[in-house]
Parts: sequence; structure tokens; C-alpha cells
Amino acid sequence: MTLIKNKYDYKEIKKASVEGRRLYACPDGNSVASVTTILDATKDKTHLIAWRKRVGETKAKEITTEAAGVGTRMHKYLEDYVESGEWPNAGSNPYAQQAHKMAEQVKEQALTNIDEIWGSEVQLYHPKIYAGTTDLVGRYNGNPCIMDFKQTNKPKKKEWVEDYYLQLTAYALAHNELYGTDIQEGHVFMCSRDLQYQ
Repeated sequence: MTLIKNKYDYKEIKKASVEGRRLYACPDGNSVASVTTILDATKDKTHLIAWRKRVGETKAKEITTEAAGVGTRMHKYLEDYVESGEWPNAGSNPYAQQAHKMAEQVKEQALTNIDEIWGSEVQLYHPKIYAGTTDLVGRYNGNPCIMDFKQTNKPKKKEWVEDYYLQLTAYALAHNELYGTDIQEGHVFMCSRDLQYQ
């Protein structure tokens, strides 16, 4: 049984390609960039560039591809759980098992504090400005909020994840604009490969 309480009529937003750029085609007739695209284009990448030089382009690509795969699987386990109410099996793939353990940490550490889930993989947009998809919208410890799952290869310092806070803020503003809510809170649920929850 799903854990979602359908409080709002969330709409699907189509993705479009305009002049070679990937955009969201919003219901208001405008095509806008995603929140993550905007944040990626505006953040300081000095440390990332230095890391790529230090480890080499081939190794950097290998690490980021593996991390993306584990992150996608972790998200999928959590999404499946929210949608069905049943905890999924890990399977035999070592990366899937790793992602499953990470998802389990998020489930035990964070999802137990969620009072209500209004939507999973909720697509939002702010008219004429941006669009994107947040992992969960609902109530966390009684407060309406935007929630996002993140995986990381190693624990992160607060100052390294400023873009996560900006992302949550953008989704909250969009939700407030579209659905007349007053969401003032956001939470990132992050687990590292060594199973440290943040």
C-alpha cells in the first residue's frame, strides 16, 4: 500500500529540446531550464577541476559514473518503498547491494520522521523561471517541507553542499507558487558509501 497521501494534484511536466538545450515544457506554455542545470552553470567548480586533474580524466569519469549508478539505485529503492509501502529486495549485484544498504540508512534515519508524504518524484516549476523534480513533498516532524535524497562517496561538509540548499529553496518557492502553500523548510537525506547518514 502506498505511503502517499494525494493532497495535491501534481502534474507531469514534459521535457523538451530547444535549440539543442534540454528544457522543461511547462503547462504555462514556457520552456525553462532545470534547477540543477542552473545551479551547475553558476557554481564554483575550482575544487572539481583540481580533483579531475589530480586523479586523471579516465579515473574521474569512472568514479562519477559508478557514483551516479549507486545513487540512481538508492533513489529507486526509496521511491519504490514510498510508492508501494514494501521494502524492496537488493538483488545480487554488488552495487545494488551497496545502494540498498545506503537506502536502508535513509529509511531508518529519516523516513521515520516523515508524518505525511504528499508526493514522490514531484515535478515543479516556477512560471517562466525554472523547473525540476524533488524526491518528496510532505510533512517532516509536523512541518511542511521539500525533501531530497542524496548519495555521496564520502561524508560532506556543510559548506560543500550549498547548492543542495538552493535546490530545496527553489522547489519550495515553486510549490508555494503553484499550490498556495507556505513551505519554509527543506531536508536533504544523504548517505555515504560507508553508510554514514547526514
